[in-house]
Amino acid sequence: MNLVYKNEKPLVLITAVVAAIVWLALFLGTFGILLVYLLLGYVFFLFAHSAFISHLKGSGVRISKEQYPDLHDSLVRCCQKVGLREVPEAYLLRTDFFNALATKFLGRHFVVLFTDVVDALEDQPGAIDFYIGHELGHIHRKHLSWDPFLMTGGWLPVIGPALRRAEEYTCDRYGVACCQSPDDIKAALAAIAAGDTRWKTMNIDAYIQQVSVTNGFWMSFNELTGDYPWLTKRMATAVALSEGREVSHPRRSLLAWFLALFIPRLGVGGGGVASLVVVVAVVGILAAVAIPQYQEYVERVRYQTAYSSALEVRDAIDGYVADNQMWPVAMQDLGYPEATLDDPANSFSIDVYDDGIIGIEMGTDELGEPEYIVLEPTVSDSGLTWMCYGQNVSVELLPAACR
Repeated sequence: MNLVYKNEKPLVLITAVVAAIVWLALFLGTFGILLVYLLLGYVFFLFAHSAFISHLKGSGVRISKEQYPDLHDSLVRCCQKVGLREVPEAYLLRTDFFNALATKFLGRHFVVLFTDVVDALEDQPGAIDFYIGHELGHIHRKHLSWDPFLMTGGWLPVIGPALRRAEEYTCDRYGVACCQSPDDIKAALAAIAAGDTRWKTMNIDAYIQQVSVTNGFWMSFNELTGDYPWLTKRMATAVALSEGREVSHPRRSLLAWFLALFIPRLGVGGGGVASLVVVVAVVGILAAVAIPQYQEYVERVRYQTAYSSALEVRDAIDGYVADNQMWPVAMQDLGYPEATLDDPANSFSIDVYDDGIIGIEMGTDELGEPEYIVLEPTVSDSGLTWMCYGQNVSVELLPAACR
């Protein structure tokens, strides 16, 4: 498995060339005085960062053979899998953050696991390997070492954020390489998405299908100008990699690509007042041209939410038919307290009709006709097979499984 995401190396090269030019121009333009400021900046950073490292060593729990040997074994095993010869110091730290991190101080690398993550995955400890592998990726690829040099090129619109996203995809590949099974990968990312308890009941397939709504203008624009890929894409990419198949994400909005060219990177190491002025100007343009795109996005999310709710009803019908050899005639037959399953917040209603057909009423069209998402079962030798389609509904609004 190639652990480096396909776009990382060319993006590093472009950013490094720009950074070298900027650094050279700054050095020549200040007659070398820049070195003095860099030294002062490094001293300031050293003292600031030392506060976190001191807190880590003074309050965190260092992971070792004697202290949490299971986590230590995972750390050592992951280092061996990704080819990292020196095992970094690792700590367990209580915070309000649900993730993990890697950092560097005076040439030494540290991996920090947050207790909420470890506690949440207590029943599936193999998933923690994904977090460890991800952070080891930052260390093995020397992201922490190159960041100070690349920061002068990291402000580039589109390129700067794309490099950060590529680094995240690369580190996810390291996480995949460290995991024993696809279920561990799914659990690790599901815990970030749904929280420390809800991840256990999360429908992974339905979550991955949310990738289909990331091609709208707003989703595209905010990803192109952001440092992190959408978590749905990370999930889909990591699962596909673990299963040895390629994944293809929806194309981003062309208008979003165009406008992103005018937005310098606003993440760490970029941005500033000038960037905010540009953002304010672009927001004015967006307000004039993007409202229809936004409204369509909201509708697509509403339809996806309704479809996800209907999948639970579908599963209930599968069980009812298997047990009773007949179709349910009402929602109460499936254990629901009311005649319909209503979601006032998203304005849809689910009911069951003749022959097990599920109808999701989404509203009315311009002619006053009701709009439905329909799930229709067919009896086969292996059980029920389901077909999803729309009635009086624009195809663009339907979930991918219903088109």
